[in-house]
Amino acid sequence: MLAGLVLLEALSILLFATMLVSKQGREVHARVERRLAVQAASLALQAQEALQQERPGWIGLSARMMTETPSVAMAKVTDPQGNVLFVGQGDADEASLNPKERAKIPLIKKDEPIVFSRGGSRREGAAAIYTGEDLRGFVWVESDPNWDYEQLNTIKLGTEIFGAIWIAASIVLVLLLSRGIYSPLAVLHRGTRALMNSPESGSGFPLPVTVENELGDLIAAFNQMVASIKEQRAGLNDTLSLLDSMLANAPIGLAFFDRNCRFVRVNDVFAGLTGVTLSRHLGRTLPELLPQELARPLEEAVEQVFATEQPVHGLEMSGGGGEPGGGQWTWLVSAYPVRTEPVKTRWVGVIMLDTSERKRAEEALRRTEKLAATGRLAASIAHEINNPLEAVTNLLFLLRNYCNLEEPARNYVEMAEHEVRRVAEITQQTLRFYRQSTLPARTSMGELLDSVLSLYSIRLSNLGIDVERDYDPAMDLYCFAGEVRQVIANLVGNAIDAMAGGGRLILRARRSRGWKDGSQEGVRLTVADTGMGMEKTVRERIFEAFFTTKDVTGTGLGLWVSHEIILKHHGTVHVRSRAAAQGGPSGTVFQIFFPDNQDLAAPAQQRLAAQA
Repeated sequence: MLAGLVLLEALSILLFATMLVSKQGREVHARVERRLAVQAASLALQAQEALQQERPGWIGLSARMMTETPSVAMAKVTDPQGNVLFVGQGDADEASLNPKERAKIPLIKKDEPIVFSRGGSRREGAAAIYTGEDLRGFVWVESDPNWDYEQLNTIKLGTEIFGAIWIAASIVLVLLLSRGIYSPLAVLHRGTRALMNSPESGSGFPLPVTVENELGDLIAAFNQMVASIKEQRAGLNDTLSLLDSMLANAPIGLAFFDRNCRFVRVNDVFAGLTGVTLSRHLGRTLPELLPQELARPLEEAVEQVFATEQPVHGLEMSGGGGEPGGGQWTWLVSAYPVRTEPVKTRWVGVIMLDTSERKRAEEALRRTEKLAATGRLAASIAHEINNPLEAVTNLLFLLRNYCNLEEPARNYVEMAEHEVRRVAEITQQTLRFYRQSTLPARTSMGELLDSVLSLYSIRLSNLGIDVERDYDPAMDLYCFAGEVRQVIANLVGNAIDAMAGGGRLILRARRSRGWKDGSQEGVRLTVADTGMGMEKTVRERIFEAFFTTKDVTGTGLGLWVSHEIILKHHGTVHVRSRAAAQGGPSGTVFQIFFPDNQDLAAPAQQRLAAQA
């Protein structure tokens, strides 16, 4: 019975060993095939990326790195005809394809690696290299049979040594382990492979915990690790997205430089300020892209930050004409260190703020304040002149009427009276421009137009400008007289500036109805000239504050203030212009509709009550 038991145990061990070895052999073969397929596909993908980046030398490096893997005996790369181009080790001539390998070439499809036997226990995987739809070659990866079957040989040896001694214990142990260890390890193994093959994919997780032991705790910990990695990756992606959005949409120019003062990254605003396209910045230095007078101060600021690791603030740069942009420009530049380690600066960030508009606004404001002061001074002088003018007028009256003057002398006195009255009228017009009305009133349009033309009469005469008046002197309008006079004066003054060589000025005022609301009555005012005209780009910006084409003589506020006055009167304005550069007759026509609106009094009275 013992012999039978021993024989039974021996047969059981033999049967168990045979089954175990057979099963392990199949699994080894399956793993070898899967591994070879993955390795061949991986090497083909690396070769594809190297060809796309035009770095064929990387293919040989990838083949050598693949050969250094313990499970790989040989890795090589051939062209579509099977000629060896790269080998992991040895000479390419000695690693040429054998007939069995060449017979497999027609069987290799795109994205479908194959695995075949080279005879005995040697197996080989092959995959095609494509760039787009073009076949560029094949990769061949041969497994090391000794490494592949090392685990199987170990199992055979262990079975032979311990099988005879622990027959019964082995059977029980295998039964227990198959349930308590192998299944959880298989689950953990599948999860590990899935994580290695697709790190960003969350399919198949969390892994099921089927046992309540150390392996179950290990699977639970593995699930927590995968969840933590996924959460950290999501947070990192969100942070990168936020930073990219901030960089792209920041209203200031941003640029980053390495220690060679080469651009690492810039945003659209910086590219717009420098006048260089975004794609041309990366990898280039400042002198390669920008003029020397602009590149040198920026480069010195970057080098200073790298040297001192301290920020630089308040660097003001200005210029005019050419790049960047056109006209006068001013930049305010700051540079600061970007540290990836606590004590080491890796990059330098540059913040560039365009302060050109602010500078122009400040300059225009200074000129406006000077003009306002000049206006107050002129009004004060005009007021003081009135008294002596009145005395001179009275003396001339007495001289003409109560002195027995001869005829030539009387004529001279009359001429003097006429000129004095003209001086008095000019002083009155000056006072009217300065003393703006606080409440609207019904005003004669003819008086407003005549007063403006009287103010500019000398300039009109000196420049040889013919004035055509087409308005009814008795026509009136409910408005702020001083403000409407200011609008007319601005338009007439601009027309005179546009006709430096003489021309024709037309002033027309007629009763009309609103362009948008036909039931609204009012006055249509037309100021036209035969001057140089305006280009379309200028015409689109004439009502912007501080925009001027008169260089240092203009403030850019005349038409802006006029437009605000027109809106205050609920009026509308149309502008037509033809520039002299376009050929043919040139000139500009302003048409303004002022509604005869009695409701203007209510807001004005509210403002006076608020000031009181």
